Amino acid sequence: MSVKVYERILQLFEAEGINTLFGIPDPNFVHMFHLAEERGWTVVAPHHEESAGFMAEAVSRMTGKAAVCIGTLGPGVANLAGAMMCAKVENSPVIFLGGQRARITEQRVRRGRIQFVKQAELFEPSVKYCASIEYADQTDEVIRQGLRKALSGTPGPVYIEYPSHVIQEELEVGPALAPSAYRLVGQTAGADRIAEAVDYIRAASQPVLLVGHGVHTTRAGKSVRALAEAMACPVIQTSGGTSFIPGLEDRTFPYGFSAAAIDAVVKSDLCLAIGTELGEPVHYGRGRHWVANEANRKWILVEQDPEAIGVNRSVDVPLVGDLRAIVPQLVEALRETPRTATPELAGWIEQDAAQLAELAETAPSGMSPVHPARLIVEATQAFPADGIMVRDGGATTIFGWTYSQAKPHDVMWNQNFGHLGTGLPYAVGAGVADGGKRPMMLITGDSSFQFHIAELETAARLNLPLVCVVAVDYAWGLEVGVYKRTYGQGSLETGVHWSKNTRLDKVAEGFGCYGEYVERDEDIAPAIKRAYASGRPGVIHVAVDPKANSEEMPSYDEFRTWYAEGTQ
Repeated sequence: MSVKVYERILQLFEAEGINTLFGIPDPNFVHMFHLAEERGWTVVAPHHEESAGFMAEAVSRMTGKAAVCIGTLGPGVANLAGAMMCAKVENSPVIFLGGQRARITEQRVRRGRIQFVKQAELFEPSVKYCASIEYADQTDEVIRQGLRKALSGTPGPVYIEYPSHVIQEELEVGPALAPSAYRLVGQTAGADRIAEAVDYIRAASQPVLLVGHGVHTTRAGKSVRALAEAMACPVIQTSGGTSFIPGLEDRTFPYGFSAAAIDAVVKSDLCLAIGTELGEPVHYGRGRHWVANEANRKWILVEQDPEAIGVNRSVDVPLVGDLRAIVPQLVEALRETPRTATPELAGWIEQDAAQLAELAETAPSGMSPVHPARLIVEATQAFPADGIMVRDGGATTIFGWTYSQAKPHDVMWNQNFGHLGTGLPYAVGAGVADGGKRPMMLITGDSSFQFHIAELETAARLNLPLVCVVAVDYAWGLEVGVYKRTYGQGSLETGVHWSKNTRLDKVAEGFGCYGEYVERDEDIAPAIKRAYASGRPGVIHVAVDPKANSEEMPSYDEFRTWYAEGTQ
């Protein structure tokens, strides 16, 4: 069949189950955008290309597939750069498509060329694969290589561009190949390794299941639940894997921020780690809480990238392959002889529930402005049970780790890279992936919220069921705290404060959203309820106490151990 290059690109993506496109169309892409909508794709134009990258990343996390966004040549592609770096560090398989001037223009020995820079060489260090479709008949091989690279080993982003003269060229091609015809899909572990792992699991008296970011981005929760039940053990969340698997909520504890989690880790004689790099926030699996019983603990690591085995710590049994294939292997091997429940599991469940209840009870109340701990308690108690939680901000997120009363099945936040401003685009992308069916809540700080505040219009245009609860202290709260700890009270706090005349609820109304101003804790939950009932995206501007926000962050000493330079 005869097709244009842009149509073939869509066909190749469709073979991977991709049907969503983010970006701002320009002459290089209008044909692709137009045809994508005709073919039934969801096409979303945000207000900034960096937002497009974050939205695509959220879609990838929600679907377990690669996702696509585009940037026009020059400034559009430049705006993608931050999202590219985020996707690289967050291990997100996003395909970044860029336009470019025709090669005849690029190769001229001229100055002053309009909207032109050599793009690929700028982005190559930030992606797993960087290429240009120079000739029409390279389309299949380049796009497939991009998908192969994005989804193989440790997932990550790729950048592909094409010169403007290529997009309209004709191709004679057959049907797009299924993914299994050109890349490794569903790689299992060897039977001998599975048997070895199962022997260790059966011999363990205090095993833990360490669940990371990859479990949720691959949508593998159902099989991991079956494994946790067969192992009859606690589930420990990494800081990047904070989504709760349905059915395991009570036995799931956050590493470092739950007394039950710390006790379970210290006493563990086996750790089965799935979907995690074993990075700094879990002290590489060998520092801090892991030290006490290190000599008696066995390690099983499920990892898709063979080059990651043994890098951050030694491993007793590496299970190399796709966790979506390996976890069912383990479940099947344990089916006939599941473990008896760890004796202390019931006690840990009770301990963690009591800790959450105590935090809800003791979070300071009756203050105006609101104490940020109380904001988190009130907002998360009002979080819809089937909702999608999105986090952003510095101090606000730290308060959330400790005081959150919700156990969401989908959590979005930028954990590894720590890129502020991702929250609102993540929420839009998650809502698009979900089809706008489930309610969403973004809990964020005011400074982070303003990075991409224009995407409120995108949320309103798409009519997404999103409520943004914004902790407002009119400052970079985390950095205010750094100044105080570094120089003491009353010192200069250069560059971390901004206008107290800003009303984010009014800004929301200007974008066609629901807005409400709150300065008492008892008004937070009713305001959230009214925002959902409005049928529009909502913004709840919550005035929080700036002193508490910068000086009373809970578990801050634990958080700082993530940055123990050179000691882990």
